[in-house]
Amino acid sequence: MVRACRNLGRPGAVSSAISAVDIALWDLKAKLLGTSLVSLFGRCRTAAPIYGSGGFTTYDNDTLAAQLSRWTGDWEVPWVKIKIGESWGTAPERDLERVGFTRKVVGDGVDVFVDANGGYSRKQAVRMGRRMTEEHGVVWFEEPVSSDDLGGLHEVRDNVAADVAAGEYGYDETYFARMIAADAVDCLQLDVTRCGGYTAWLRAASLAQARHLDISAHCAPNLHAPVAVAVPNIRHIEYFHDHYRLDPLLFDGMCEPRHGALAPNDDVPGHGMALRTAQAEQYRVA
Repeated sequence: MVRACRNLGRPGAVSSAISAVDIALWDLKAKLLGTSLVSLFGRCRTAAPIYGSGGFTTYDNDTLAAQLSRWTGDWEVPWVKIKIGESWGTAPERDLERVGFTRKVVGDGVDVFVDANGGYSRKQAVRMGRRMTEEHGVVWFEEPVSSDDLGGLHEVRDNVAADVAAGEYGYDETYFARMIAADAVDCLQLDVTRCGGYTAWLRAASLAQARHLDISAHCAPNLHAPVAVAVPNIRHIEYFHDHYRLDPLLFDGMCEPRHGALAPNDDVPGHGMALRTAQAEQYRVA
């Protein structure tokens, strides 16, 4: 499939389609062997830590507080992440206000993460990163600048105390190798639905391990759970708000967050999920 799509370009929808096929083949292999996917991979741990993720810039304080409280209360997560970099970095004071509000809601016992989605320039990201870490104890600064700006990520990493993270837009192993070689991140993000499926995800995890880097699974928590517990350098899985809302509408066999962690299904063959065909039919477009 990779060779066939060379003229189309690997990133984007092409790689996501390849990823879907790779995931399906691993699921099929496990089912043919009559074992769970996590048992097929082999596990390093029983569950992988998760962090609550959402906190969109469009939220008012009441909405944000309700979301944060659910994560720390119902899910017992030790980390929460909100979006910043509003309007491509043109509202920095509101960004800081929202980070401060988040700290006030979760208290001192929970770590605060922020995701700028590449919205800042290099120097702006350094200034913002220093203020957020010093004033509000932020420990994770995701995509402070564009993830394609490896030099910029490296510069922010060198000048900010918070861990710099990126990688969710990696569509092949070469992308991750370049990011690692540039010393651009403290934690490498991998997305099994984009990078080439479980096969490429495991290869990228090994690249990070060889450079003593942790990895973080980006979104798709239920697809990531089986492979996240199979590698030694997993830091956490992103439990994103959209998945929390939508996955139960479309699938049976979802893993439930417990005590700040996600344990994969190990009592059914494959990854354990099944499409809720009747419920999904209303969303059919073709």
